[in-house]
Amino acid sequence: MSNIDPAPDERTVCDGPAEGVEQAVELLEPRSVPLGGPRAMPVRRVLPHRDRRMVGAWCFIDSYGPTDVNAGPGMQVPPHPHIGLQTVSWLLDGEILHQDSLGSRSLVRPGQLNLMTAGAGIAHSEQSPPARSPHLHGVQLWIAQPEAHRHGEAHFEQHDALPTLTAPGGTTTVINGELGGAASPARTCSPLVGAEIALRPGGQVRLPLEPDFEHAVLALAEPLEVGGTPLGTGSLLYLGHGRRELALRAETATRALLIGGVPFEEELVMWWNFVARSHEEIVEARRGWEAERTGTGAGRFGAVAGYDGDALPAPELPGARLRARPRHR
Repeated sequence: MSNIDPAPDERTVCDGPAEGVEQAVELLEPRSVPLGGPRAMPVRRVLPHRDRRMVGAWCFIDSYGPTDVNAGPGMQVPPHPHIGLQTVSWLLDGEILHQDSLGSRSLVRPGQLNLMTAGAGIAHSEQSPPARSPHLHGVQLWIAQPEAHRHGEAHFEQHDALPTLTAPGGTTTVINGELGGAASPARTCSPLVGAEIALRPGGQVRLPLEPDFEHAVLALAEPLEVGGTPLGTGSLLYLGHGRRELALRAETATRALLIGGVPFEEELVMWWNFVARSHEEIVEARRGWEAERTGTGAGRFGAVAGYDGDALPAPELPGARLRARPRHR
């Protein structure tokens, strides 16, 4: 997925984990962003947020739907570049066709994980396929890669069989990292967790947490109550770190996403679809993408074979130098 804001903010994350136990609870509300233009499918963007820009290494969250994709084009995101991050695509309903510059062509369906590692550079597209289910409902997240991994080779993987934790109140699927002794097969670049919780009507689930992680819960559908706090669809409840367990409950069947990880200590600059460390890296990545896109030079991203249409142009850089910002206000 692309950050298609015409004037994307730069984002920088700094500072490490605070001393002691942080039990802060902070409710972050999403904003609506059109994905692909004013008449395109809207998404709910909750990270980066003006008050908090990361949870562990998780640095970007778009949730969407349920949307009737037979009444319009659905998701149509042309080829666009990424550096320094992993994209996590997870669906509750519908299908998305992923194609990338490695030659990958993969249709992701509910219960399957699409994980793309950008490293030094990759390009990909995401589309609702011509033959598709009537509704699309899902989430895409970005994970910032640490310095030791961000210059590595690009990679794509799809996982159909993911571990689950079953309780009377619902089922938890471990998408990334490890939770309660169940480990996802997906590659990770830093200690983290990502898991979908499917609650049964009137169900309650208690999850074991890693106290060294900071955690947050994203409501994928409502109504949902997390630790006594009600959440609306697309809202993110930041839980701080130091917790050893978490209780979720719902009166009707619903779903949520748990994310967490060791607080990310490296300073980042985020702009458009790039996660970097400096203004100069952003400028160079944009220059390289535009040269490839317009056919005026070779670069590190590559072409997305099989996509019928033009690649996405990069927005203009702001007049001021991209600068560091704290990981939270």
